Amino acid sequence: MTADGDGERVRAHVFVGGRVQGVTYRATTRREATERGVDGWVRNLDDGRVEAVFEGPADAVEGMLAYCHEGPTRARVDDVSVEYEPPAGIEGFEIRR
Repeated sequence: MTADGDGERVRAHVFVGGRVQGVTYRATTRREATERGVDGWVRNLDDGRVEAVFEGPADAVEGMLAYCHEGPTRARVDDVSVEYEPPAGIEGFEIRR
């Protein structure tokens, strides 16, 4: 399944690898999501990756996926894996610990 950009609400479950912890990745992801009207959450994983879930209009979620490939200035993104899932009705965006 892919997001087709027509405003349909979609959910993307994302794992980002590289130098993505200790570089404000979670905080900037929350800011970007809030600015785009995307709901969900982001957290660090013990293996050094960042995990995130984005829910919202397909075009806004696709924008977040594009952001994940870049991240904040100090990040180095090596890989991004995405799985589309049925939306779960998340509201707001939070950083999980």
